[in-house]
Amino acid sequence: MVCYREIKSDELNMDLFRAFQRRQVVTDCWRKENGKWTIKSAPFIDDWGEEEYQELIRCLANTITGGGLVYGAFIRNELKGFLSVEGQLAGSRFQYLDLSSIHVSQDVRGQGIGKNLFSAAKRFARGKNAKKLYISAHSAVESQAFYRAMGCKEAEEYDAGHVKREPYDCQLEYVL
Repeated sequence: MVCYREIKSDELNMDLFRAFQRRQVVTDCWRKENGKWTIKSAPFIDDWGEEEYQELIRCLANTITGGGLVYGAFIRNELKGFLSVEGQLAGSRFQYLDLSSIHVSQDVRGQGIGKNLFSAAKRFARGKNAKKLYISAHSAVESQAFYRAMGCKEAEEYDAGHVKREPYDCQLEYVL
């Protein structure tokens, strides 16, 4: 059984992620070329080491400090999925809340955890009077299939900071 709950700042440490498997084997990615989206071969393995987890912990702590949400999915008290939504409205009309991360452990993907986490992000954003969620999303075909299944589409307005940090990400939005 999966238990969903908010993650507090005092829980953010390496031990929280001991049973979390970030690994993703990527073969194809979406790329925008000459204004058109196409699928390109771009094989690599996306996996996090201790340095990436330490950066993640720092970012999640900043999310909480900034009034955002860090929310997890736990199985037998082990973290198997999480999301973060920033607390400050953004965009030219302050229409967005940034869904800054959503990840499901490799060993439990395909079981609806991502969908339930996404629903929690929507609830939080509505409670903060956002009109849309903004997502700078991994361009892997599988990741994009998830976001499309959730109802996301290409963002009407790109966040320059996200584009600069992750130029291959797909900039998406979800209308609340």
